[in-house]
Amino acid sequence: MIKQRRALRAALTLAVAAGVAVSALTGTGTSRADTTSAGATGGADQAELRRLLNRLTTVDGGPGALLHLRDRSGSTVLTSGVADVTSQAPVPRDSRFRIGSMTKPFVATVVLQLVGEHRVSLDAPVERYLPGVVPGNGGHRRKITVRQLLQHTSGVPDYLDYLNPQDILKDPLAHRDTRDLVNIALAHPPAFAPGTGWGYSNTNYLLAGMLIEKVTGHTWGEEVRRRIITPLDLRETSAPQDSSAIPGPHPRGYVRPGRDAPLIDLTAFDPSVAGSAGGMISSGADVDRFLGALVGGRLLRPAQLREMMRTRPTGAADGRAYGLGLESRRLPCGGLYWGHGGDVFGYETASGATVDGGQATVMVNLDPGGSDAQSDDMKAAVQTALCQSRSTAS
Repeated sequence: MIKQRRALRAALTLAVAAGVAVSALTGTGTSRADTTSAGATGGADQAELRRLLNRLTTVDGGPGALLHLRDRSGSTVLTSGVADVTSQAPVPRDSRFRIGSMTKPFVATVVLQLVGEHRVSLDAPVERYLPGVVPGNGGHRRKITVRQLLQHTSGVPDYLDYLNPQDILKDPLAHRDTRDLVNIALAHPPAFAPGTGWGYSNTNYLLAGMLIEKVTGHTWGEEVRRRIITPLDLRETSAPQDSSAIPGPHPRGYVRPGRDAPLIDLTAFDPSVAGSAGGMISSGADVDRFLGALVGGRLLRPAQLREMMRTRPTGAADGRAYGLGLESRRLPCGGLYWGHGGDVFGYETASGATVDGGQATVMVNLDPGGSDAQSDDMKAAVQTALCQSRSTAS
């Protein structure tokens, strides 16, 4: 989310100005090579997609970018820029990367599967499953429902608004306990009474992960693996609890603490600080396969998929609407697409899928520190890919 990215950037600027010494962070240069490559499959006209990817790694300032497009005719992979600004190595076509808030659709899918199994009720209070975790605030918080967590209508503050990024920079490999992160948020008054507004809050999905653990007796990551990763054979996807490594080929992940500041390598950090709100790792191919299976009805029963796709406006100028861990946007060629974005240290992602069989995922290995134009061009790349996929299929 842009608001969070700006806040992180400001805090990073302060950290650098204060001379925070972190052995895991190494300053780098900003030179890039324009090395764009395409996969052998996929029938879409790639000229506009190439232009957008090159823009991401030139005008927008990202080191590297990748787009994976999947439709009924096959898959296309485009890359631009570099995976490592020191070695100038190109972005691997089979890159793994941190997907940030794209984790939320995975977590919401597990919760909705539990709803379909009659183990969770969407409109039951969270208190039923996590007694005492969300203490009452004038009686409001005890009325928060599971649905309101998944749709960001709970009013629970976002813990990232109160977590000091300097503390993360000082010890990026430290474990952060989920309950402690939740308590950071709950120490502050709610943004609004449950159900009376919409406000994006990562705390909602930390609570959703805790709910999964309470109901199943397994971690949220184990349930994601058992229910989604293994059945779909997502071999490049994982939900690490504390491992700071990204397995397999991957670009380095960078942050830029100020407009003219050098890049900082933050590829390695403990993902427990993001947890079930944004701690997963995946690839363009796997995210596309997951979204295709999700909107195609392979992961949820029809009743639960309908609930997931029941959206409410977010107030965004582009008409973005939010369902249960899944958001919809309008396509310039007509109709809607479904997906999510992701911002996490080192990587920004944008993904989308249409119900007629197209999926697209874009990654840039810079976050925070990317411009608003970076986010806009990533969204444009997803929309262009999906529209071209639709025209190819027709």
